[in-house]
Amino acid sequence: MKLNAGIITKKLQASRAFYTQVLGFGVTFENDFYLLMHTHGKQYEISFLLPGHPSQDTVFHQQFDGMGVYLTLEIDDVDSMYNDLKSKGVEIKVELRDEPWGDRHFAIVDPNGVMIDIVQYN
Repeated sequence: MKLNAGIITKKLQASRAFYTQVLGFGVTFENDFYLLMHTHGKQYEISFLLPGHPSQDTVFHQQFDGMGVYLTLEIDDVDSMYNDLKSKGVEIKVELRDEPWGDRHFAIVDPNGVMIDIVQYN
């Protein structure tokens, strides 16, 4: 089984730019109403779908409202990524910190309002 998180949004190009330029994702497939992106090595994917597109069933027409969703990206060197994103001017919503349960992480937000928690597990 493979999971692909999908977000229904009008911000396809902003999402493409953010995930490629900020997080280093690649584009798997793209057309005028759908964008499929992948992490390095194509191990994980995320997709973006234009709301209200006539090719899609109405159940896929409602746009995401930008609240209540987060993604976790597990990486090997959270300090390096934190410094890289800071140097690029990416707004950090949760500053880099250590948690009592062992995680070291920080968080940013994508153009759709999705919180992205970037974590290094110790």
